[in-house]
Amino acid sequence: MTADTFGAPVVATIGSADPGAALVVLLHGRGSHEREILALADHLPVGPTYAAVRAPIADNGGYAWFANRGIGRPVAASLRATMDWFRGWLDEVAPAGRPVLLIGFSGGAAFAGGLVLDDPTRFAGAAILYGTLPFDAGLPTTPGRLAGLPIIVAQGEHDTVIPRELLDRTWTYLLGPSGAPALARRDPVGHTIAAPALATLSTWVRERLAFLAHRGAPTPGPQTWSALPDGRLPERTGPHPSVSSTIPQEQLSDTAPGELQERLYARIAAFPGVTSRQSAISVPGARGFMLDPPRHGPDDAFLVPAVGEFAHLHPGHDGSLHVALPPVLATDLIAKGWGVAHPLAGVRLTPGMVMLFGPRDADELEVVTGIVAASHAWATDPTA
Repeated sequence: MTADTFGAPVVATIGSADPGAALVVLLHGRGSHEREILALADHLPVGPTYAAVRAPIADNGGYAWFANRGIGRPVAASLRATMDWFRGWLDEVAPAGRPVLLIGFSGGAAFAGGLVLDDPTRFAGAAILYGTLPFDAGLPTTPGRLAGLPIIVAQGEHDTVIPRELLDRTWTYLLGPSGAPALARRDPVGHTIAAPALATLSTWVRERLAFLAHRGAPTPGPQTWSALPDGRLPERTGPHPSVSSTIPQEQLSDTAPGELQERLYARIAAFPGVTSRQSAISVPGARGFMLDPPRHGPDDAFLVPAVGEFAHLHPGHDGSLHVALPPVLATDLIAKGWGVAHPLAGVRLTPGMVMLFGPRDADELEVVTGIVAASHAWATDPTA
């Protein structure tokens, strides 16, 4: 099966007729229900163009075919052909520079997931609703694969349509190793979009598109770890700590010893030009690290540009930090196990905002200090 097997896409649209407006593509689990999924646009922000694309294999269950079959070579080949067919349409209607968000429900979530795993830089974000990623279909699911790509995940606690083990696997990967800034929720429903999830989706779409319009492409920033030996970040050993799936984002296990937290705080507070006070964005008791004016770095180098906050240390029961990093360094940090993306990075907050796990020993204290030093260097760089 190849992309040439399929005919021209059947597409229903609503919303803006401006060919430069952001494009939000809606993907249903069943092949011939583009009008049904298009009704979702009534609950989403005004401004973008919404397009629902009929799956080309409707006789076999549409996009749901990829979610409900055991993935093997025939299914992987069909997914490849269908993605190529879809991309042929997409690249014509949304050339470079036009933001594209994917919203996939059920089997459409598997297809949307396949598209972003295949080419994450092509998309401005994706919603994986009540579905699974197409695991074992030959697509990369390596650590950091989706770093910098905002994702929203919604699932039903009582969903019996998608196997629970696949829902759990999708949840775990997207909220951890994928590196994606992933906003996630589970509601007490079955295989249907819960009203609170729909409200969260609407806000996420509005804020992501507003962020893109206001901030544009991320500022590149430094590409190496200037404060670490040989300019390289080592791999973090051992399992990841547990991290909350809700906001505020918290480290829930394997917390840094209190003495190391205080040593870390003292080191960062002593960086040139830094003052410390209650964070302007975090929970009570979080200690922010601010730069007094004049500030030289770009807005992306700060968690809160208005007050010069480039990092903060969470209270002792948590012990992690939030840090603003250049996108390349944020991706490297996530891939090597030192932290995870903030759920709202690139949505409300700087694209390189990460949770940095607290240090467990003296060696990790050196590495964590070096990571924060990279954030400080970017925020104080007059050439940035």
